[in-house]
Amino acid sequence: MNPQIVPIHRKESLREDGMLFVRTEGILDTMVKLPLLVASMIIVAAVIPIQSSFSSPRVLDLIIYPDGTTHVSSVIDVDPLVTDYELDLFGNTIDNFVVVGEDGFLLNTDVIGNSALIETFGSSVITIEYDIHDLVSKQGRIWTFSLDAPSDFTLLLPKNSVIVGMTNLPINMEIINDQNQLTLSVGDTEIDYLFSTTPIISDPIVSDTLTPQTDYLTYALVGGVVAASIAGIAIVIRSKQKTAKPEQVQQSTQKIETVTAETIFKLKPDLREDDKEIVKFIANNGGQALESELRKKFLQPRTTMWRAVKRLERNGVIVIEKKDLQNLVKLRKDIEEEEEE
Repeated sequence: MNPQIVPIHRKESLREDGMLFVRTEGILDTMVKLPLLVASMIIVAAVIPIQSSFSSPRVLDLIIYPDGTTHVSSVIDVDPLVTDYELDLFGNTIDNFVVVGEDGFLLNTDVIGNSALIETFGSSVITIEYDIHDLVSKQGRIWTFSLDAPSDFTLLLPKNSVIVGMTNLPINMEIINDQNQLTLSVGDTEIDYLFSTTPIISDPIVSDTLTPQTDYLTYALVGGVVAASIAGIAIVIRSKQKTAKPEQVQQSTQKIETVTAETIFKLKPDLREDDKEIVKFIANNGGQALESELRKKFLQPRTTMWRAVKRLERNGVIVIEKKDLQNLVKLRKDIEEEEEE
């Protein structure tokens, strides 16, 4: 049997002039549904970029420690209407994972493998800190850093490290506290470096083409500049000391002596030894210090120092204030009054 094709929604009529007229009843539905379908596709295409933009890192900073551990610090824009946010990490061996919301409170997290599930609690911006052991490998004397970055980032290398190879040129290079800091672009990056027996003074990338005479001349020039700078600073300091008013000196001395480390130790005898060292440094620094200064002084990761600072705050020893988007740690001047009450 040959199947018969039966037309649907079709009418035929014969006009007076003998021509056959065919009418399709579904054409009206097609004309109505087609613009709706096109509009929905446009809306979906517009929404997808917005959702992906919520997860783009606003800031991405990395610090490599001498043992090859890398500290990752990232600020990410997230959708405040979504309760849970899933983050892809840069590896599997994660330590000291901390997430802080825009209100300063720690957020609940669950790290599984190379991803983390974060409860945002309505935050539109979250700050993520963690240490990772997967980004740096060592073969012989050469250390190799590898990362497929989702955005531009900064990388702070260890002290006395010399770059011997790079896969792409950095956007910017500078020296911060005798450490090389590079600003690198999005994508795959691989950097080979080794540790030098002499500290790096100016150029983070050392060339092998320098002759001994060029080295000696360079050191002599650098030494002369350093000596001149030290002499100039000494002259400025002496002139300021001579012109300083006695009242100002007395006021600054009173501020430093308002709360001493010994007084705090008597009032808080149960402080940990590492916390006492932090208190001593803050007291000798005029009663206040930036959290970044504490990390540099005690060579601690950001998360470890943050826990120590929060522990001192809970014990009533310090207060934390914001100064230029940084945490300013100050010894409490009313600690004696509080203990007497």
